[in-house]
Formats: sequence, C-alpha cells, structure tokens
Amino acid sequence: MSEGSTALTTGTGEAGAGRRERSGGGFLAGPVGRNLGLVVALAILCIVGVATAGDRFADVDNVLTILRAASVIGVVSVGMTFVIIGGGIDLSVGALVALASIWATTLATQQMAEDVHWIVMVFTALVVGAVAGLVNGVVIAYGRLAAFIATLAMLAAARGLAEIIANRRTQIVRDRDFLSFFAGDVLGIPTLVIIFALVAAAGWVLLNRTTFGRRTFAVGGNAEAARLAGIRVQRHTVKLYVLSGICCGIAAVMLMARTTTGSSTHGTLYELDAIAAVVIGGTLLIGGRGTIVGTVLGVLIFTTLGNVFTLNNLSSSAQAVARGVIIVAAVLLQQRIATGGFSFRRPSSGGSAGGPVLSGSPSGAVSGGTTAEGGPGGTQPASTGKTL
Repeated sequence: MSEGSTALTTGTGEAGAGRRERSGGGFLAGPVGRNLGLVVALAILCIVGVATAGDRFADVDNVLTILRAASVIGVVSVGMTFVIIGGGIDLSVGALVALASIWATTLATQQMAEDVHWIVMVFTALVVGAVAGLVNGVVIAYGRLAAFIATLAMLAAARGLAEIIANRRTQIVRDRDFLSFFAGDVLGIPTLVIIFALVAAAGWVLLNRTTFGRRTFAVGGNAEAARLAGIRVQRHTVKLYVLSGICCGIAAVMLMARTTTGSSTHGTLYELDAIAAVVIGGTLLIGGRGTIVGTVLGVLIFTTLGNVFTLNNLSSSAQAVARGVIIVAAVLLQQRIATGGFSFRRPSSGGSAGGPVLSGSPSGAVSGGTTAEGGPGGTQPASTGKTL
C-alpha cells in the first residue's frame, strides 16, 4: 500500500473511530470500558466470597485452586474467542479435549513416550486437536455446512471415537516425568497457570498485533466485504478452526496432568463454559468484535463464582441457574451498549462519504461492502487485487 493510501487509512480511521465513540456507548462501548466492568464484577465476586466464606476463600491454596480450575477451560476459551470473532462457533471443543486425551494416553503412545520422551504424548494431543479442527474448518469453509451443524456432528463423532479407542475405560498416565513437569510449579505458581498465561499472551499478540488478527476481525465483521478486499476467507476460516483444535490439544495435556488420566468423559460441557466465558468477556456472538483480555476475565469470573458457591455448600443446580442468568444479562448488556437498544443487529459504523464501511480490525476497516461493526481502528479502502 502506498504512503498516500496509508495516510488516507489513518485519517479516515481516526475520524470513523471518533464518530463511533460519539454515536455509540462512549467509553463503556470500547474494550477498555468493557474490561473495566469485568474487573469490577470480579472484584465484587471476591468481596462476596470473603464475606460469605471468610478465610477459606482468601486462603492462598484456594486462590491457586481457582487459577488451576480456570487454566484448562481458559485455554479452550482462547481458541473459542478467535472462532467467534471470525463469525463462527465451535461446539466440539469438549469432545476434542476428550479425544486428544484418550489418543495421547493409549498404551502405544505411552510406550513410545517411555522409549523416546514424554513430549510424544504432548505432540500426539496437539496433532489430534489440529487434525480435528482442520476437518471442522474444511467442512465449514469448503463444504459450506453451517458451523453449528458441522461442529455438533464433530462433537458426537469425536466423543464416540474416544469411547471406542478407550473401550469406555479410563486410561492412567504412567509417565512420572510428564506428571511431575505439568503438575509442578515454578516459584510457587502452578505450571498449568503459567501455560494458561502464555497461551493468553500469545493469543493477545496474534489477535491484536498481526495480520492474522486483522483478517479475523474483517472476516467476522463482514465476510463478503473481506473477500472483496482480497482476504481468502475460506482459507482463513480453516485456520481459525485449526487454532481452536490446537488449543483443545493443549487443554487435553493440562487435564491429563491434573487428573493423571485420559478419559472419554473429559471436557464434558466445555463448549458451553467456553462460549459463556467468551460472551461474558464482551465478544459478539455475531462476530467482528472481541478481546482476549475480556475472555480471560470471563473465565476467572465463572470459575470464582463456582468456587464461592462450593465454599458455601450451594448446589450445582443453583450454580447452573446463576450462570444462565449471568449469560443472558451479559448478552443483553453488550447489545445495549453496542446498538443503543435490545436488538440483535450489527451496530452501525457511522459510515463515511464514499460508501458503506466495514470496520474489520484493530488497525483498519475495509470499505466496499455492507456496513458492519468490527474492531476499533481505522479504515482501509477495498481492493480486489491485494491480499491483506
């Protein structure tokens, strides 16, 4: 892109961002405002925990328990964030965690790990997750099957395959070095928490500081406008589901270390927990907007809520009701902030002289299609000859 085009991009971007801030929800509609609200909600939960459970909640061991519980589902939620921002959905993540854990703990895999190194088990889980994600992506992008249907089918198939491989039995992890590495800690911080932090940091950089992230916002904001701008939408969609599958593989390794088993029952309802955390974190279910920081806070809120309920001997049924109410309230609130009303439509980007604008990424919006809200940032003229 020429220097003149870059100047135009920056100028129109600042003007468009200003119009959106004035016409939308202002500070609260931005990522900083949304994340600040989540921090306040988490702080209120902690206050409630201390008030109702006292030292049992504030104890260091309990805090580490919350973080360990948040780590596994947190890694899955990071992958889910990319998929939802890209305009998709993945209902198969829990089943993929189970399948990866089973495949990585078969007798053959563990025997190979004993002969070579326990990294073989990690590699196996990652490959299984990536391949399953690739199947999801190809069926959705090139087979043109609805993401809901495709991933629902994968949910059933992966869980069934895991049961067949394990013969409905729980497989025990025998490699002590594997367990000591992942179940250990570094300077008092559990290794699982460190892995979650590294995955979240890598996800943030990938989403906000790379072309891949800008393409994700653009595809989720308006796939047709992104295609006209030169983005290979189908190929990018496949990459998003592969990324989600890899996150499932990482989560499987973490769960294997935490439970010392591989089981076809691992990851049950993870898809619901991950989607809930992503939605609570401010990611639009229609795609085009979201943050990794918000997702991490959403995971911590749900995990802390469950811990407070457990310490106060409240039933799991009550927890389920509370989660449902929180999810509905969060969706209604984000729609209110984004659109100015309780209507499930894409928020207006404000437009500009010269045609409709697609706001598609943190650094730019793509013009040349229908109007749709994406990430914050500037505008970029549409091009059919250049690839972003």
